[in-house]
Amino acid sequence: APPGHTQDGGQDTSFRWQCVDQPIGKLLFRRFLEGAPEFAAAAALWSEIEAFEQCEDAEREASAKRLRSRFFTPGGSEHCGFLSTDATALPMG
Repeated sequence: APPGHTQDGGQDTSFRWQCVDQPIGKLLFRRFLEGAPEFAAAAALWSEIEAFEQCEDAEREASAKRLRSRFFTPGGSEHCGFLSTDATALPMG
């Protein structure tokens, strides 16, 4: 494992392991995001991305457009201005 991602005993302490892969960690982190007004948009984005990953191929383009306008566009209803331009760039190809 990369340095900084384990502690004594070899336990993985990465964000992905604690807040995405572990159900209780994911639940607690999502509740934290949802409970803080400044992070509510991030919580909503996370939920919408998970829904996007589950949608049918035929629905993906429309879903992606809704995500972009809601979260990635300045002035969008829940603009996530903390995201980098690389994170919000349209996929190539």
